Amino acid sequence: MKLTDAERAMLDGREGKAKQKAMDLLVRYGEALGAERLVDVNNVAGTWNAGSPAMKPFAEKGMDAVFSKFNLDSDEVVETPQAEVYTCQLIHGIDTQNAHVTGVAAEAVERQKQAEKYFGRRGVAMFNTCTPYQVGNVPVRGEHCAWMESSAVVYCNAVLGARTNTEGRESTGAASITGKIPYWGFHLEENRYGTHRVEVEVEVDDMMDWGLLGYYVGEIVQEDIPVLAGLTHTPSMIKLKHFGAAAASSGGVEMYHIPGTTPEAPTLEAAFGPKKPVGTIKYGKAERKLAYDNLNSSAKDTAVDFVMLGCPHNSIEQVWTAAKMLDGKKLSPNTQLWIFTPRALRDTAELNGYGQMIRDAGAHLMSDTCPAIGRVMPKGTIVVATDSAKQAHYLPAIMKCQTWFGSVEDCINAALTGQWRGGLS
Repeated sequence: MKLTDAERAMLDGREGKAKQKAMDLLVRYGEALGAERLVDVNNVAGTWNAGSPAMKPFAEKGMDAVFSKFNLDSDEVVETPQAEVYTCQLIHGIDTQNAHVTGVAAEAVERQKQAEKYFGRRGVAMFNTCTPYQVGNVPVRGEHCAWMESSAVVYCNAVLGARTNTEGRESTGAASITGKIPYWGFHLEENRYGTHRVEVEVEVDDMMDWGLLGYYVGEIVQEDIPVLAGLTHTPSMIKLKHFGAAAASSGGVEMYHIPGTTPEAPTLEAAFGPKKPVGTIKYGKAERKLAYDNLNSSAKDTAVDFVMLGCPHNSIEQVWTAAKMLDGKKLSPNTQLWIFTPRALRDTAELNGYGQMIRDAGAHLMSDTCPAIGRVMPKGTIVVATDSAKQAHYLPAIMKCQTWFGSVEDCINAALTGQWRGGLS
């Protein structure tokens, strides 16, 4: 790998032990990928948490031990330096303000609070969300980034037009203190053009249908780049985040184009650039039903124990929608409802009174984590309902539960009645 003089100085240890280990990690990583050089990054989104049981023995030695082991892959403990570039914390496993609801141990909560304080003072913005673009981290088109989390990565690439691969905790940790990442994959212009044309033959407008479309398309194209044609409605941020999360779950989609909507596809021709589509995918009534049936394949019982909203984390608009639907009503005594939103937006929701409306109905407004990431659900949960294709994809495997997928209205009705009555219109 070709290094600049500044990069070579870090690798040689002239910028300190931590940067030396970070640069060594990035060089080994880049060489394994076949990257010829590194690229400057101005924006990092990763994780610096310490609450999980695996981190306990390291946290007992101090947060430098956590950073060294889990962010630099180093057995030698080095001092954590200040972040060199704009860096934020993504979603993790613990909602420190609602541990009593999720059943997380007090010692794990305390470790997480210590990590937030320690790494926050070193320049990591503690957003604690899978949707950092909702709370201030909005890179510009063409900006090179180093982001983790599949739904965040696909939004960064496709909707914002910034450039990132799906990174890991170690590579983002190293990038945060060096401002470097291997130059490969979606950092290169030639790798960002569409591969498959998707002919959308049914109306796709509400959030549920965007989730169904993403789930079907992702399963077909896997890690390739779909280009959507035939849409009759311009999607909002909410719908795009649900489409991307679904496509990244059923497949491995990190980039897509919607001509006339996403920034790198002013036209259908521009979306494919110099390349021709390798295939055309039809999405009609039969494909829509297949996606719906697949997402609901684990569910049999209609008595719902737990309803989860907010994956990816809900926007303030989505929190308001749920609060209005719950206003003046009470949940079924047999069902719990958890609504997840970024911590900063939870504060906004509380200022607006939405949080109290949600609690008055017997539900909980939460942040920082989700059932799939935190492995947390109400005790005794057998049947779950969610508006998230991503959660419906992962929960049956991770939490061994039956999972219903449907609209926000279907899910709120299940929380109020204790019964699943959703379906395709």
